[in-house]
Amino acid sequence: MMVVSALSRIHQISIRAHDTERAVRFYRDTLGLKLLFQAPPALAFFDCGGIRLMLSPPEAEFDHQGSIIYFGIEDIKATREVLVAGGVAFRTEPHMIAKLPDREVWLADFKDSEGNVLALMSEPKT
Repeated sequence: MMVVSALSRIHQISIRAHDTERAVRFYRDTLGLKLLFQAPPALAFFDCGGIRLMLSPPEAEFDHQGSIIYFGIEDIKATREVLVAGGVAFRTEPHMIAKLPDREVWLADFKDSEGNVLALMSEPKT
């Protein structure tokens, strides 16, 4: 079996958006992501630390919850407070899911304006 070594970097992630303008406001204004550009018919592209996030209307076969995007952050509790103040409703409080020898892994998840699940992830050193 041949292994393709070129598949080592994610360039773009697509996430469904029934209302692209509403989703742009959420990702740009509420989450603070940098809007790169918008293109017809209803596409919007954001920069997430070098990975492009594309918002697009779903085709019928893809109109369902997709993968969860985990945003890596330093201080999960402070970031959650800022997002809650901006109107984000979290599904879970920040909670530790693993204690490793050198760090802890913390998560808290929420939904975007289109019903997609997103999450904050923090890995503070112990």
